[in-house]
Amino acid sequence: MGFLQEFREFAMKGNVVDMAVGIILGASFNKIVNSMVNDMLMPPIGMALGEVEFRDLQIVLKPAGVNEAGVEVTAVAMRYGLFINTLIEFLIVAMSVFVVVKVMNRVLRNRNAAAAKTA
Repeated sequence: MGFLQEFREFAMKGNVVDMAVGIILGASFNKIVNSMVNDMLMPPIGMALGEVEFRDLQIVLKPAGVNEAGVEVTAVAMRYGLFINTLIEFLIVAMSVFVVVKVMNRVLRNRNAAAAKTA
């Protein structure tokens, strides 16, 4: 069996196609979650906390400037506001995956129970 034949058989298996669909949907879902956090959740939270823009929250360790050679040096900062945004995005994705797995487990459990009753 040739390499191309083996690859074709591998690529046509159901699991590979299912995985590809899952990855594509996951990437799209990630964009939706990013937009929800950055454009829907964080602005009202920032407004409630006194007009805070979370993306701008940072602790500057070394300010930007020009070194002795005349080269611009960028600031060194811990951007904890971006970390807060990412953490909220993660929690939303984790909760969504939890709900999907919980629903799938319930469906499979009900299906198995119905199959056991008819057998």
